Amino acid sequence: MPILLAHRLTRALADRRKSGDLPWLRPDGKAQVTVVYENDRPIAVDTVVVSAQHAESISATRMKQAIMAEVIEPSVPQELRPRGVKYHINPTGRFVVGGPQGDAGLTGRKIIVDTYGGMGRHGGGAFSGKDPSKVDRSACYAARWVAKNIVAAGLARRCEVQIAYAIGVAQPVSVAVDTFGTATASESQIMRAVSAVFDLTPRGIITALDLRKPIYGATAAYGHFGRKPERLGSGKSARTQFSWERIDRVSALKKAIRDGATTRSNGAGRATRGPRHFEATALEDPG
Repeated sequence: MPILLAHRLTRALADRRKSGDLPWLRPDGKAQVTVVYENDRPIAVDTVVVSAQHAESISATRMKQAIMAEVIEPSVPQELRPRGVKYHINPTGRFVVGGPQGDAGLTGRKIIVDTYGGMGRHGGGAFSGKDPSKVDRSACYAARWVAKNIVAAGLARRCEVQIAYAIGVAQPVSVAVDTFGTATASESQIMRAVSAVFDLTPRGIITALDLRKPIYGATAAYGHFGRKPERLGSGKSARTQFSWERIDRVSALKKAIRDGATTRSNGAGRATRGPRHFEATALEDPG
């Protein structure tokens, strides 16, 4: 929930700037949201932070009023904004100089805002600049795909999938599933079903998710996960953006559980630690 709301806020900043509704906005900006959870479910927003680069001419009072009305209120559902929510809009003061002129060095934070905002564990490898043959990128997408299908199949309400690889070995050296006590089948059964239904070799992932197409521009902002898959083009140029968000293996997983699936290979399905780890989390309502 926090990363979803933060992406909504930054998208709203960009939309209002590009539409001309808030012509004094400039391209640099950031958002952070603190959410209160009860029994693992979000119940309210506690704090919203929005920092937006702006023209020299705008007053602080007018800017804060406009961002509240045009950015925060439309982006954060009213039912999550009880009385007493703390709002910090440009809390450090004036924000006229921004972008590379002001500071640089986003890489360490980028891997978190690209994924789950810290909610899901991350193996540490960045996505940007890597082609899909690098499992730093493709295996994270595959883990997301697997976790979403497990949740959508009703095999768990919450699920984290970890895949580990050794360089030069096609099959994963480890596939581990953690359902945080929400599974409707045993985790060993789910792991066997995953290994039977999904080909998690680099080639298998690239083929299943069609990752050698020009689909990555849309991932540059607002995260790689929680987006809607979109089919573009036709014929040989056809491609799907965010293909890893598809819920297309639900029936196969259910059947594998019923049939008592066997693993695809000896390597997959072992809940052991490997030398490199790539994780993804899917929560209820994974879309």
